[in-house]
Amino acid sequence: MNNQFTFSIKRIDFDENYHPSDNTRITTNFANLARGNRRQENLRNAQQMINNRFNALAFWDNQKGDRYSAELEIISVDIDVEGNGRTFPTIEILKANIVDHTTNQRIEGIVGNNFSSYVRDYDFSVILSQHNKGKDSFSIPDDFGDLHGKLFKHFVNSDVYKENFSKPPVICLSVSENKTYHRTENQHPVLGYEYQPNGSSLTEKYFEKMGLKVRYFMPANSVAPLAFYFSGDLLNDYTNLELISTISTMETFQKIYRPEIYNANAVAGKLYQPNLRHQDHSLTQIEYDREERSQLAVEQGRFVEEHFIKPYQPILAQWSANCAL
Repeated sequence: MNNQFTFSIKRIDFDENYHPSDNTRITTNFANLARGNRRQENLRNAQQMINNRFNALAFWDNQKGDRYSAELEIISVDIDVEGNGRTFPTIEILKANIVDHTTNQRIEGIVGNNFSSYVRDYDFSVILSQHNKGKDSFSIPDDFGDLHGKLFKHFVNSDVYKENFSKPPVICLSVSENKTYHRTENQHPVLGYEYQPNGSSLTEKYFEKMGLKVRYFMPANSVAPLAFYFSGDLLNDYTNLELISTISTMETFQKIYRPEIYNANAVAGKLYQPNLRHQDHSLTQIEYDREERSQLAVEQGRFVEEHFIKPYQPILAQWSANCAL
């Protein structure tokens, strides 16, 4: 029995000609933009928003505000469980690369950014639902996220990851509606003011099993803090340009997907509670179907159950029990 699951990576450019692959989760943020009659316009506008934000943050030696542009790659990760060449799509993340038009250099950015995972769909849309069915109060299974966390750490520690990426991933998410965030006096020149939540969230605990901790920062001229999930030292392991590549990419996506929070017309104060019912916000010129996305997550969770969890249940259980990560 193979207990050394192997991973393979595919790279797809995320630009105005991007078409989602058959294995891409249709709820994935960047895939959602590439659908419908306005798909090319959506993609072009999103790219322009990213580049504008990048240059606004990287303002030094950049008088015209056009020195940099970001090039995004979609990294699709497949897993071979049995070693027979048959794979299942597990993870999709984004890799940012930076083009300096003054020096004509291409600079490596951060890998991670947006995080998409079929097994996470299964955990949140199937496992949690089944566990709490008929119960008066919400609870979480003791082993919730164990398999997903071990699979993610196994990938990050794999030779395939190390051959393709020079630094650990940073994943950037929205803040939680269920938490209140307090602004501290700690200020980073790029990440901005640090915020601290009033407690831990389910997402934090889930990502902790993936080997990631979290810090919350609100960059200059942003209106709400972002959640940065990382494994090392966020402030010292990455350059300013690397951090800007993540901020500009993920803040753009959040303005599109969560305009009530990230495109609000008022800036988060010292005490901040996000609210997706907040009416005082602006919309981008980019189409996005948020309601469809939430419905499809359940369908995708059941797809994972049928095509990955059930067929490989004995192998996955044994591997997870013996996994030392």
